[in-house]
Amino acid sequence: MKKIQLAVIPAAGLGTRFFPITKSIAKEMLPIVDKPCIQYLVEEAVKSGIKEIIIITGNGKHSIKDYFTPNKVLIKELKEKGKHNLVRDMEKIENMAKITFVNQDKPLGDGHALLCAKKEIGNRPFAVLFGDDIYDSRTPALKQLIRQYEKHSTPIIGLVKINKKDSKKYGMIAAESSKGQLHKIKSLVEKPTKAPSNLAIIGKYIVTKELFDDLKAAEAKDKGELRLIDGMIQHIKHSPIYGYEISGKRFDTGDKKGYLAAVAHFAKIT
Repeated sequence: MKKIQLAVIPAAGLGTRFFPITKSIAKEMLPIVDKPCIQYLVEEAVKSGIKEIIIITGNGKHSIKDYFTPNKVLIKELKEKGKHNLVRDMEKIENMAKITFVNQDKPLGDGHALLCAKKEIGNRPFAVLFGDDIYDSRTPALKQLIRQYEKHSTPIIGLVKINKKDSKKYGMIAAESSKGQLHKIKSLVEKPTKAPSNLAIIGKYIVTKELFDDLKAAEAKDKGELRLIDGMIQHIKHSPIYGYEISGKRFDTGDKKGYLAAVAHFAKIT
């Protein structure tokens, strides 16, 4: 079994729920206190043992790449002004992990975004982290999923219990069997009006190389947006998938109220 040392962060979406500010600023760069949302994901990945991160961006999202790319001019100016603590902070960001960027030309769904990065991913198992889900937890949320993957050697989906009336906002699962926080998944459905359970899918996954074949199979059936869950629905037809309820306090930063709650929470503990 190969270790999970690669994380992929799809960040090419339009961020329409935060228009008009996301017309000029990538949603993933919205600040939570003094750090952008995406940095919380990168830090979570690094604390979980990730060595390499691929960020998938879209047209006009240069701010993400600029943020993680060394700025020699700015560092020189800060050193000349004696602001060495700020220099250390910048160098820490730039050296957290090996970060590369892949461009998704058109917003055709997060599944399509992963296919754009297939060459860079290769045959390695990898984590997928979406910018809308940020956790404050004793054990990093991704690390919790990696531990389950190491036990079961199969794709793992992050889960959270919700009120069924909110199921139309989430991908949902039906469990074949359950043991504590771990659930063997029987079926998955995207944003149902009638939920099969109260277990919702959040934006954290461990997936294997077989996913690409499953995504291509799903893409051949539907020429519209290709979602990661479409590949998972194909995958479960031939191989098991488990879901794990992540421990910790979750913030949905893709929602305005959730974003503000994250800002208030992290401001208290920073």
